[in-house]
Amino acid sequence: MRRSVPQVLAAAGCLLAVGYEGRAEAVSAAGQPARLEIRRAGEQSLRVTLMPASVSAGFATTPVLAPRDYPDPEMRLRDIGEPVQASIGPFLVQVRPAPLSVTVTRKSGEKVQEVTFAGNGELWFSKSSQPVLGLGEGGPQPAPRGDWREQSVQFDRNGARHQMIPRWESGAYGSRNPVALMIGTEGWGLFIATPWGEIDLREEEHGVFKPWLPPESAIESSQGRRRAQERERALQGRPPLTSILPGAYDLFVFDTSDPEQFMKDLSLISGPAVLPPKWSLGYMQSHRELVDASMASQELLLWVVDTFREKQLPIDAVIYLGTGFTPTGWNMRQPSFEFNPEVFRRPASEVLEDLHRRHVKVVAHIVPWNVRRLPTLHGTIPPAEGEQLDASHIQSYWREHVDLVSAGVDAWWPDEGDRFNLFERIKRHQLYYQGPLSTQPDVRPWSLHRNGHLGIARWGGWVWSGDTQSAWKTLEAQIAVGINHSLSLSPYWGSDTGGFYAGVDPPELSGELYARWFQFSAFCPSFRSHGRIWRLRTPFGWGLSDMGFTEEQRFPPNESELNNPFIEPVCRKYAELRYQLIPYTYTLAAEARETGLPFMRALWLHYPKDERIRGLGDQYLWGRDLLIAPVYQKGAGSRDVYLPAGRWHDFWTNKVQSGGQTVTREVDLATLPVYVRAGAILPLDPVRQYVAQEVEGATTLRIYSGADGRFRWYEDDGKSLGYLHGESCWTTLTWDDAGRRFALHREASAGGWEPPRRKLILQVLPEGATREIDYAGDDVQVDF
Repeated sequence: MRRSVPQVLAAAGCLLAVGYEGRAEAVSAAGQPARLEIRRAGEQSLRVTLMPASVSAGFATTPVLAPRDYPDPEMRLRDIGEPVQASIGPFLVQVRPAPLSVTVTRKSGEKVQEVTFAGNGELWFSKSSQPVLGLGEGGPQPAPRGDWREQSVQFDRNGARHQMIPRWESGAYGSRNPVALMIGTEGWGLFIATPWGEIDLREEEHGVFKPWLPPESAIESSQGRRRAQERERALQGRPPLTSILPGAYDLFVFDTSDPEQFMKDLSLISGPAVLPPKWSLGYMQSHRELVDASMASQELLLWVVDTFREKQLPIDAVIYLGTGFTPTGWNMRQPSFEFNPEVFRRPASEVLEDLHRRHVKVVAHIVPWNVRRLPTLHGTIPPAEGEQLDASHIQSYWREHVDLVSAGVDAWWPDEGDRFNLFERIKRHQLYYQGPLSTQPDVRPWSLHRNGHLGIARWGGWVWSGDTQSAWKTLEAQIAVGINHSLSLSPYWGSDTGGFYAGVDPPELSGELYARWFQFSAFCPSFRSHGRIWRLRTPFGWGLSDMGFTEEQRFPPNESELNNPFIEPVCRKYAELRYQLIPYTYTLAAEARETGLPFMRALWLHYPKDERIRGLGDQYLWGRDLLIAPVYQKGAGSRDVYLPAGRWHDFWTNKVQSGGQTVTREVDLATLPVYVRAGAILPLDPVRQYVAQEVEGATTLRIYSGADGRFRWYEDDGKSLGYLHGESCWTTLTWDDAGRRFALHREASAGGWEPPRRKLILQVLPEGATREIDYAGDDVQVDF
């Protein structure tokens, strides 16, 4: 008997294998019998798994996904003859044979996604011509012909082929850290956790995922040094060969019509971000060189920090590069764990204590041992039962860092790591989270990496875009890179302010470029300057008459760029603003953990119905309420800015403009266009010189009228793990625009932690009406 929609329901409610006399065909993968399982992954997502029947495990092994218990599959098929359908959460799911395909539809009738398992091992999926975002960090390699500075920036990933090759790169985009997560801005998302592969989005109505096949040189045993190097290059950044299951697919389908729920589901799947130490949201000065003709290196370390303090330029951390890339790094030749005696003439612990007395944290750059000493990274801290504590176990490797912690090193910059496979790269993030906690159990770790992937946020790892060129095109591209990284890899990202390589021909590094990049970096999670010609990577360096050691750059900046008195005041303005906004920015870190929403947000996240902004990659939202439009053109006197629906306040002038239009904002060197959404409630602290500094003065709550508003303000001690046990506080601020009433309500803290009593200045903009209150935590209402 022919049935149009055959269904066989188990007592548990799962749809089980369905057989049809003479018609049913076995589900297969790579020519072998297989099983197809579909289950809920989140509120608006499904997990679709095609697994060889010979494999007893439900899923392929990967550290990309956070360990959690998934519900039993609501569809489980080993053979199929005719279409099968079922209702799973908010979706209707239909599976069809020949070729095996899965169609996910909203119950309202709109298709979300259709994936087809082609007989050649490829996966086909539906898409349109609308922009596709995500795919991790970085961009395409420059076209082989022409000047990369003249090529368009890729923000929208649609219409291109993505080989998904992790790589070091300079140019405009920096390093490539691909993630097979595609976000269709018209309402679908697809993350292919297994296998690794190539993504082709060149066709208009469908995309193709082609699994990666390791070259023979990688599969065969290595014979000789050259063979071993070939194997290493073939495997770096990709999953280890032992994890590959031919024919296996593990993918997640998302309904992204509600982008905020999509980000929440993604956070659930990859693991919620841990909170960083609060100091890491301050400014960091990174040093490539420790060379100066006028003083010894040891004195230079202190002179730089003293100069920041004397000039009232806020700073929270100094980062020192290791020897190996430079003649005078902090350590003996990399990858040494010994302090360099040419730099530290006194005991290093004394010098680091001098830096701590100046209220800066010390971050040490480190590269991994070579493959002979560190053949792989594995394990957990503390070791799980049965783990082998060999030299490459992460606990064994961490022990080599402990003396540096005792000497005063506060955080880590694990550079390179390119040779590691995907699993090891994630393991390295785990190493620099669990390792520091094993030595200082209640101090939040912080580390900055060049390699990353979805899933590292739960290990507190930050990523920077690598060794970019000092060029205006690079600054433009970094905006797009940061937004896509934040959507698909982790919320913690930044770039080398000013670009790393100074020697572009013709030279483009200038005081103007540095100032514009500094403004952009003030609205990136990582606020850090770094690059060749170290003096010119400080806010005050452009005012000096000598650029110092140029590191033999072939095309250094023109001497005419020096003695520029305008750069330092611009940098001070944005550094001070960064510190004033710490209450808002630290709340964004808590939101990243609680909701999955990043600091840097594509406009699409909050305005998904506006097709005009889906492919807009040169401006972004900083949280929900601030719109940031970096200036990335040399000599610009204006900047076009698209304002989404609603009313928007110019942050600098308080001028109110209607959204749904592009406005032209006049700019000078000191102006980065910033707009504030009507209804926003923005906390601004007094200016600090470091995040933990206790300062007098009230916190100002700017209330931007024109719409009702709500802001949840997060606070904790900023340094311990107490937040994991509820030792934190959320205060809800609301604004009734029609009634002109402002209210505060402090939520009860599960851990009993409460912020201190404080003075608050309430200011309604644009008119400027103010009230001052002494807030101790009770509910408050204030009428204007």
